[in-house]
Amino acid sequence: MDRSLAFKQQCITLSKKLGSRVNLLRKIAGSSWGADAIALRSAALALVYSAGEYCAPVWHNSAHITNIDVQLNEAMRVITGTVRSTPIHWLHVLANIAPQDLRRKAAKVNLLKKTCSHKNSPLYDALLQGPPPSRLKSRKPPWTDFKSISSFDMTSEWRQRWHEHPPNNAHLVQDPTKKNPSQYSDRFVSTMLQVGEKDKAPGGDCTKPGEKRKAEDSEPNKDLKKAKLETKALKAKRPGFTDDRYNETSYYIENGLRKVYPYYFTFTTFTKGRWVGEKILDVFAREFRAHPAEEYERCIRAGTLTVNYEKVDVDYRLKHNDLLANIVHRHEVPVTSDPITIVHMDEDVVVVNKPASIPVHPCGRYRHNTVVFILAKEYNLKNLRTIHRLDRLTSGLLLFGRTPKKARTMEHQIRNRQVEKEYVCRVEGDFPSEVIECDEPIEVVSYKIGVCKVSPKGKHCTTTFQKLGFNGKTSVISCKPHTGRMHQIRVHLQYLGYPVVNDPLYNHTVFGPEKGKGGNIGKTDEELIRDLINIHNAENWLGMDGDSELSMFKPLKGDIDDGLAVKGCEISVSDTNIADEDGDVSREASPCEESNENEALSRTGTKVTVATQTGHEAPDLSFNMDKMTTDEHCYECKVRYRDPKPKDLVMYLHAWKYKGPGWSYETELPDWARVEWVDPDD
Repeated sequence: MDRSLAFKQQCITLSKKLGSRVNLLRKIAGSSWGADAIALRSAALALVYSAGEYCAPVWHNSAHITNIDVQLNEAMRVITGTVRSTPIHWLHVLANIAPQDLRRKAAKVNLLKKTCSHKNSPLYDALLQGPPPSRLKSRKPPWTDFKSISSFDMTSEWRQRWHEHPPNNAHLVQDPTKKNPSQYSDRFVSTMLQVGEKDKAPGGDCTKPGEKRKAEDSEPNKDLKKAKLETKALKAKRPGFTDDRYNETSYYIENGLRKVYPYYFTFTTFTKGRWVGEKILDVFAREFRAHPAEEYERCIRAGTLTVNYEKVDVDYRLKHNDLLANIVHRHEVPVTSDPITIVHMDEDVVVVNKPASIPVHPCGRYRHNTVVFILAKEYNLKNLRTIHRLDRLTSGLLLFGRTPKKARTMEHQIRNRQVEKEYVCRVEGDFPSEVIECDEPIEVVSYKIGVCKVSPKGKHCTTTFQKLGFNGKTSVISCKPHTGRMHQIRVHLQYLGYPVVNDPLYNHTVFGPEKGKGGNIGKTDEELIRDLINIHNAENWLGMDGDSELSMFKPLKGDIDDGLAVKGCEISVSDTNIADEDGDVSREASPCEESNENEALSRTGTKVTVATQTGHEAPDLSFNMDKMTTDEHCYECKVRYRDPKPKDLVMYLHAWKYKGPGWSYETELPDWARVEWVDPDD
């Protein structure tokens, strides 16, 4: 390997292998066995570090070794359950694994010492008498500095480095080489041990918590640490939500729609690395364009936008591990009032028939109007594990696991293509009578707006189509995807020239005069993305909401007329980019990630009530004014909304049948899937 003069390619290849093993480690962490940090540490050393330190003595001086270090850092994050912004120095302490460069140096010294004990080794003379002169300056043989490092001790070196170059709050740990106490309890306890918390010691011989604690900080810091621990533990460990979350508000039925009473909610997020050192107002004005800067300034001054749950000035500069919390008066988008029907339920699995327009899980502007919340609040089915997902506008079979083991088993079957899936859809025109198999590769044009196209650069995928009937204008066809690419069925139908009748994305001339038939779009990806955004109301069509870079499309305070606005149209009709037909693409909410804490704030001149609903309670059959909350600063409270039309809430694509090893489920077909059915709007 020394002949190659550089090890870039070897390091890149190994980095990819390590990435796969880290993903395996994440799956182990999600199991009951892997919840223990000691087990995770042992698995990481065996799976990841053993491969990552292969040829460590040779790679020790290579500049490309950082490719491997990135994956080793990820492994430590899995072990400790810490957030990405946790400094690297503290990852080593929490995981009780020495820094990578020291481990490689130790491996190098051990190998060379072993070589010195064998006189017949070709390197024996070079090690004892001094190495021969290098022919090239770029070459750095591992034995050149053996004499100077022969007395190297990894533990002592780590300890010395800790004291000579201490990270923030290094005084909390006297000896970084000693085991972290949190390894002997639940893995996620270590998430509480944040380096910015001065009264908790991450591990080692720590100073006693009470010695440096300020009296006035005791209660606020307790609350802050509890909030941090609970927020991260919920995200990383729990498959569902607490009853407090279900109790935030309730539903009512109006005009055939399921609506949610507005409620107060606290969004939280930890400071991202790129925000550190910037003013809080500048960050919110730039990153969260759901509101103008003036609104965020008002929230900061009023104390509803806080840092570590404390009021700050608008000029406050963000620091690592700052917890940002923003209290908002939240309005959700209405969905259909069609019931979620139970197809099958036993002690291991729940199978439902999802109506169109209801997202599977909280995302964007949807929280209570989601399948997981409705099942919990009205069917008392809580802590369900999502096995697969459907587009918001797609109806049909949706599978949930009631136990971790069953969920992992069925997810494994889907990932390994052991599950036969059959969808039914209605497309434009007279589809050919023979069986059509489309195996065109699909490429994601933009993950941000959720748009794909057929492209030679895409991933291999195959879908089989067969016509079930034709009503003189549109055809009903059976679709069997053999792979699970994003929007696979819809993109393949577009390519064949028979797009789904009311597909708001792929049945549009933005893809060219022929709507993308044969892959003929006639524009670059950049031009396509630009035209998609310019032609369509982005929030209606692309489902934009929140703190994505495209959140500018959420109406600003002055962008909505005092007249009627269509709730669910101008404001987020569809989330076509939530997932593919059975994929798994998540999105963040706005403007920060959701917190475990919800609040109903008492404000001057504001009527505040709490509308709760949990367990087996049914929604109100009409609007109840006593459960309504208003906020004088909420711009949505000042807008009169017109309800979305039925056609805005459905796409003629339905997950019909799923069959796996030893099981099969099937739903009734929707009305539009009857061959003789005719669109009443035609």
